[in-house]
Amino acid sequence: MRLGSTALATERVERRLAAILAADVAGYSRLIGADEEGTLARLKAHRRELIDPKIGEHRGRIVKTTGDGLLVEFGSVVDALRCATEIQTGMAERKTVGPPDSQIEFRIGIHQGDVVVEDGDIFGDGVNVAARLEALAEPGGVCVSARVQEDATGRLDLTFEDMGDQTLKNIARPVRAYRVVTAAGSTPTQVRSGPPLPDKPSIAVLPFANMSGDPEQEYFADGMVEEIITALSQIRWLFVIARNSTFTYKGQAIDVKQVGRDLGVRYVLEGSVRKGGNRVRITAQLIDATNGAHLWADRFDGSLEDIFDLQDKVALSIAGVIEPALQAAEIRYSIARPTNDLTAYDLYLRARSAASTYESEHLIGALELLREAITREPRYGPALALAATYRVDLENYDWADDRQAAENRCTAIDLARQALAAAADDPGVLGRAAMVLGRFGEDIDTALALIDRALALNPSFAYAWYWSGWLHLFAGQADVAIQHFETSMRLNPRGQRGIHLSGIGLAHLINHRFDDALAALRISLEEIPAFIPTYRTLATCYALMGRRDEARSILARLRALTPIVQPTVNPFRKPEHRELLASGLRLAAGEEK
Repeated sequence: MRLGSTALATERVERRLAAILAADVAGYSRLIGADEEGTLARLKAHRRELIDPKIGEHRGRIVKTTGDGLLVEFGSVVDALRCATEIQTGMAERKTVGPPDSQIEFRIGIHQGDVVVEDGDIFGDGVNVAARLEALAEPGGVCVSARVQEDATGRLDLTFEDMGDQTLKNIARPVRAYRVVTAAGSTPTQVRSGPPLPDKPSIAVLPFANMSGDPEQEYFADGMVEEIITALSQIRWLFVIARNSTFTYKGQAIDVKQVGRDLGVRYVLEGSVRKGGNRVRITAQLIDATNGAHLWADRFDGSLEDIFDLQDKVALSIAGVIEPALQAAEIRYSIARPTNDLTAYDLYLRARSAASTYESEHLIGALELLREAITREPRYGPALALAATYRVDLENYDWADDRQAAENRCTAIDLARQALAAAADDPGVLGRAAMVLGRFGEDIDTALALIDRALALNPSFAYAWYWSGWLHLFAGQADVAIQHFETSMRLNPRGQRGIHLSGIGLAHLINHRFDDALAALRISLEEIPAFIPTYRTLATCYALMGRRDEARSILARLRALTPIVQPTVNPFRKPEHRELLASGLRLAAGEEK
């Protein structure tokens, strides 16, 4: 029966003011991947012996739990904050003997706000803010909003370190955030150590601030950083972190030393871009992340026609500071520019920005922008290669239906070959073309040769290592594939681990290491729940292990995303691998006994 407006008006929604605590385990996926049973056992012990008793002691209510997290409601800010700091102190005291990266540490965020209550659960902006603050907290630390800080100041033996206004995902307004500091002047626990420093100079380039006064120019500032990273990556003796990892810090208050620890690098580059009319100004400063010392700062001014030269000057200056003896003779990026058409270049940057969400309509819009760029500059190699790989994404997410699939593949292969003809020495073009040709069934030896050349030209190219992982997997070289996926993750430590773990899980599967495959695939699905290839591999894995009910459950989730269970193209070159995957899916679907 349809409710009228009077009935709707009389519906009651329960609301209340609450202090919301959101917590999760830092690096949970990594911990589970390394030791699933041990991690789960330790986490249960922490919950049973420390966390749940502390919540009860401070009159909190556990609203819900996830595999690695908690959402807790308190009646007062003081109770919530006292509970959080006592939990973090207790967790520090409970640290066991072993390597630092095997310890369980929580991040905690606290906010006070209005919540909607329904069937025991809570919803609303207050809950969302708490969850976003939790993501800002250091492992072992507590991050709170200004409302919490104001209410708690002077009532607890704590001080607060101002983190500034934070732009939080899906929160319309900036939120002032504070890091909780104990009376002793430290965060409740030690900061977790990140990856070890590599055996050569290492750098991360953070997102540059857009100083143009126009939010629409954000893509341009991001594009400048991308180009500087690319130029630095040409230096074989330099270890350069991928853009995807450094851009996770965008819009945040930055502690450079913490960034260095998180990413495992010695140097961090910060800067800004101002674009006005036909003029561009790039400012940059290089910092030693081990001690916070400023090593170099400079400003580069020029016209839009000089933009590529400005980018190279920044990279050359950084290289000269890091290793003067070597200078920057290995930067080859300025020798052959991909285009002289600045409008085509602008369209290319806009396409990259538009496709960053991997949503279908944005991807299709990006392809249209690239079509315009290629129309203006038919030999624009990076644009041709990018358009080819976006068509692979259409296939991976089943956005191209059966009728369009064959045409999509032919177009992608043609674009890849045009890109190679236009820019045969560009590592990005080589890597993207290799992946397209390998994914869509062209000669695998050619694809492997292309990706090897891309890595020889740019050893810090994280995505090339990722593509190389898939290509070696298609060729049947599963163990090499795993090594290359892991190298990519080290170069891109804050990137999408889920897509790498999907490949690692598939590599274990074709080598019949089903338990190892299962561990990687479950984490992959947790991190990227919309990545369709993982569902197929996981359903296959469960079926081949004889766990038919779980296989059917995964297939049901797959069918909610796509009607296509068996992919139309199987890129594996060895017949036994193709049959293993196809038969596993048939078993999962109940088509074989």
